[in-house]
Amino acid sequence: MTAELVRGQNHPLSQVRLEIRVSAGTPIVAAAALGDEQGRIHGVEWVAHPGAPTLPGLEVSRQAAADHRLAVDLDAMPEAVHRVSVLLALPTGVGGPTSFGAVPAPFVAVTGLDGAEVASYTVAGLESESAVVALELYRRQGAWKVRAIGQGYAGGLADLFNDQGLAQAHQLAGGINDAVAQGVARSIPAPPRPDSDRSRQAAAPAVGPDQSGQAQQGTSGATTPQPTSPYGNQTPGQPTPPPNSPYGTTDPQPSAPTPGGPIDYSHPRRQNAAPPPPPPTAPPAQPGQPAQPVAGDATGWSMEERLYNQVWGMFEDLARTTAAYRSAVDFAESRMEKELDQVLSDPRSRIGGQGDAAREAAQAKHSQLVNQARATLDRDLAQLSAESQVVEPALPPAYARWDNPVWHGYRVPMEIPMALRLGELHLPESAELRIPMLVRLPLERGLWIDSGRGGSLEGSFHDSHDLSRLAMETAVAHAARLLAVYPAGEFTVHVIDPAGSGAQALAPLVQTGVLAAPPAVGAAGVGDVLARLTQRVDLVQMALRAGAPDSLPPGFDTSQQLLIVNDFPHGFDDRAVNQLRYLADEGPAVGVHLMMVADREEAAGYGPLLDPLWRALLRLTPVADDHLADPWVGHAWTYEPSPVPPGSQVLQQVLTQVAAARAKHW
Repeated sequence: MTAELVRGQNHPLSQVRLEIRVSAGTPIVAAAALGDEQGRIHGVEWVAHPGAPTLPGLEVSRQAAADHRLAVDLDAMPEAVHRVSVLLALPTGVGGPTSFGAVPAPFVAVTGLDGAEVASYTVAGLESESAVVALELYRRQGAWKVRAIGQGYAGGLADLFNDQGLAQAHQLAGGINDAVAQGVARSIPAPPRPDSDRSRQAAAPAVGPDQSGQAQQGTSGATTPQPTSPYGNQTPGQPTPPPNSPYGTTDPQPSAPTPGGPIDYSHPRRQNAAPPPPPPTAPPAQPGQPAQPVAGDATGWSMEERLYNQVWGMFEDLARTTAAYRSAVDFAESRMEKELDQVLSDPRSRIGGQGDAAREAAQAKHSQLVNQARATLDRDLAQLSAESQVVEPALPPAYARWDNPVWHGYRVPMEIPMALRLGELHLPESAELRIPMLVRLPLERGLWIDSGRGGSLEGSFHDSHDLSRLAMETAVAHAARLLAVYPAGEFTVHVIDPAGSGAQALAPLVQTGVLAAPPAVGAAGVGDVLARLTQRVDLVQMALRAGAPDSLPPGFDTSQQLLIVNDFPHGFDDRAVNQLRYLADEGPAVGVHLMMVADREEAAGYGPLLDPLWRALLRLTPVADDHLADPWVGHAWTYEPSPVPPGSQVLQQVLTQVAAARAKHW
């Protein structure tokens, strides 16, 4: 199964002979640099680039192109090499784009020689940068891994090489640009992206005059500082493309659809791997009317998989139809401004009836375009809302809100579900339409439940004590959901609460007996829990590297582990912080996950030591906050947790069943 990486995430490599495939919507330069344990490049001979495309165990493309294939043989790497960094840059002096913010986000995939993807990464979030370290292959304790980097440089390759410690940075960058300039005429365009794994009856987004094309890369009118993707990656808002391109892509486009006709909303890089959906059971639609929505009409081998794909498709549809609406509005406004500028530039039309008539005509065209776009958006939202109304009641417990009646018939499952609901998402244009936020299981990264205001409007209505309480209650609800969706004995929860400030919120977990041990308090308790979990990670890693997973000590707990840490970083010394960083980095690959509960801004004030820790975790909030961004169009999505309804006993009832099943298992 392919690992879709986010910035900072790593993934083990089981093969040593690999291909690195790069796909972009415009010709780019692909290079690779060898580095030592600290990541330093020792000289120009450690860089493979179009002017010198081969090194021991490494070969790159000789020209600028929209697609590249880099060959890597890790066994052939010299012993001094511990890192292989994949570098991408826009060619200079050829009249093309000068920043990655003006082009579609590059897509990088690590594959085996058979073409099967091992890991992939979309390098989103770039703006003024013209060079980027996309990802790196690195050696740790004799094993190789791949890590998504996404570090961009506005100064191009010269700044990139200089940051890597190369003394001849400017000379090498100039040599690469010269080599590319000689072969840029042979650059090839990007091929069309494959179709989705999901078949949907999707409505068309709002497109204005002179706008057409398949929805593949969108734009957003909203911006937010360093938002985080709801599926993991941290991406700032995308820049707005020219008005005649609502999606900002340079990919080859299909023939223009009929105005107002259906647009293909398919995911750009997912392939058909599942059977078609079952025949719909809803009555057929009347001529001219949209089809009646059906829960589970997406592709998949099971109803659970079909519902997961359907929710994912609803998220994509809402993202792209909103992007198209915003793009159409931007186009209407720019067109009106242009026409008004033309009126004002002519002295004869500045005064009198001619100027007034021209202004009224421009404003009328603007209103017509905006109204047309809004009508199309409203049509799409109505169809998505109707789909949501049939999908939400059909969701299984792992995907459902706590107020869904499905929890009343809850039984401890026998198998792990595909995904877990962490909350819901919505956009300003459609606040009533909520899309479940589902993340795949097992978790690929930890969670940070932010107990601070974080600049959110909703957070400003709560004092610090209230937010801390809500954050801890949110963490408990997430932990309870994780315990509920795993089979008995396959998920273990530990809690660190140094000062005991989270005792009230932790009561449901403590009273039902689902915790591995009482919450750890004081310095001794903190140190003991962290030591045991770090030792567990070390033991599992050694067993896996030795190819002997059965050699673990007798009685070793092989279940997934979750560590809830409250009130961080109060009560944590440097050793404890380093252990948490280690767990965040290495733990998910061997079944150890973190859930931090703390004020992220307050933690950032402790200096750069904590930066790698909180960047490795997905930030969630106990109140509504628009800090999440999708990886395609960069919308600022508002996230809201799924709280337990006030006065409801559903949490206690579910945890009681989990505890009883756990007792029988042990």
